[in-house]
Amino acid sequence: MPSSPLSTAQAARAAVATRLQGLMKDAGLSGHDLAVLCGWHRAKSSRIARGISWPSDADIRAWCAACGAADQAADIIAASRNAESMYVEWKQIHRDGMRRVHEKTTPLYQRTRSFRVYASNVVPGMLQIAGYTTGLLKAITAFQGTPDDVADAVRARQSRSRVLREGDHRFAILLEETVLYYRVADDAAMRAQLEYLLTVMGQPNLSLGIIPARARRTVWPLEAFYAFDDQQVAVETLTAEINLTAPGEIGTYLRAFTDLSRIAALGVPARALITKAISALE
Repeated sequence: MPSSPLSTAQAARAAVATRLQGLMKDAGLSGHDLAVLCGWHRAKSSRIARGISWPSDADIRAWCAACGAADQAADIIAASRNAESMYVEWKQIHRDGMRRVHEKTTPLYQRTRSFRVYASNVVPGMLQIAGYTTGLLKAITAFQGTPDDVADAVRARQSRSRVLREGDHRFAILLEETVLYYRVADDAAMRAQLEYLLTVMGQPNLSLGIIPARARRTVWPLEAFYAFDDQQVAVETLTAEINLTAPGEIGTYLRAFTDLSRIAALGVPARALITKAISALE
């Protein structure tokens, strides 16, 4: 089963720090020596070498030059950017509001042909109606303390979700049954959202499975994740989005998705579970 995606991101960041530390040692420099050569406070090189501070591209170029290894800067910068993109805090992504992140990820959604999505907390974005999204994004904005552009973000998410109806895309989506009961919006929006699930699950390009709360588990409930073809898996935690691109890790998440699919209700049984959740709103 999937190991912690956070540990993978941390390992990638540590690998960059280790490479920089190795260059310093190979050059016979101390952290103080390197700081002097780079014109930094002496603590900066130590913090970078220990992975406490994250180096900028300019920092890496200066470090490599000081160590007589300028030719390695481009490769280390590429590794640094990859590690940095693996773990991005929500507050950083949403620092200007949430509209931009939806617009930024639209090309990824458009070029993806096969979506495999597992949701243990909320209805996935591409299946959300505007009222449900509004309730959810208002809660996120309040919790994170980020700029409120909810109305614009809702429109951007709705626009991104056109992939559900346009183009050559296939969707396999699994929801834990409990997701149907989490009231992240008012009752009217919740009812409309659940009724929309009943409607959209009739699309030929969509498979919607509901994992019954009382199902005998072969895979425990996981953090929500989105698999884009076989190229990338985005894992959502409370504080950050973690993007995995290593084939081995992607394969592990896809295997978990396959195992979770085996215990999911499909078709008529899935409809019955959604209808039951609608009745609970009355």
